[in-house]
Amino acid sequence: IHKRGEQWDRHYHKKAVEINLLIFGKMIICEKTLKKGNIFIIYPFEIAFPKFLTNCAVLTIKTPSVPNDKYIC
Repeated sequence: IHKRGEQWDRHYHKKAVEINLLIFGKMIICEKTLKKGNIFIIYPFEIAFPKFLTNCAVLTIKTPSVPNDKYIC
C-alpha cells in the first residue's frame, strides 16, 4: 500500500526481476502511467522511480528473492 505523493528514491536491482500488479490506484513508473489492473515488469539494472498519483496497492513478486538487492541511484 502506498499513499498518494509517497516519495521513493530512484533505485534498481542487480539480480531480481519484479513482476507487479497494480491492484488499485494510479501511478507512473518507467515513464508509463498505470491504472488499476495493469501489470508491469522491472528488469535487473532498470531504474525504478515510482510516482504515486493516488493511493495505490501493488502486489510484487521478486525472483529471485534476494535480500539487500536494492541500490539507490
